[in-house]
Amino acid sequence: MKINHLQIEIDGIDKEILRNLMEDARKPILQIANKLGISGAAIHQRLKKLEQAGVISGSKYVVDNKVLGYKTMAFIGIYLEKASNNPDVVKELKKIPEVLESHYTTGNWSILTKIICRDNEHLMQLLNQKIQSINGVSRTETYISLEQQIERQIQL
Repeated sequence: MKINHLQIEIDGIDKEILRNLMEDARKPILQIANKLGISGAAIHQRLKKLEQAGVISGSKYVVDNKVLGYKTMAFIGIYLEKASNNPDVVKELKKIPEVLESHYTTGNWSILTKIICRDNEHLMQLLNQKIQSINGVSRTETYISLEQQIERQIQL
């Protein structure tokens, strides 16, 4: 379901607020307000406007997967028997907690997924027992990430 967002003008102050919160979502609003020379209430009003326009969709804590024992990141290109299988395959992928992202793509595969595993053995189990056994999946191609070198959001 697509949601039409309001058209919004983002000025320099909005961008500074967003930069600060993208850097650290727990940064106190008053600290940002003091830095920008405006009131905390003004920051709250601007944040509300940005949320209503869909610019901000929430905040979250970022968990370190490696600390939790998940050391293998992989990308799996999934070939489908036919394109109409996509919704059913995605529905099954959502049931696999290790699947972090799923993208409907152009190119060789129909679906590109990002998964996190404890190790290569865990990856092999996921592929053989969960992903390749989904009805509608014809085959997969797996790429193991050796190192994530860039992780960021769009720069404002």
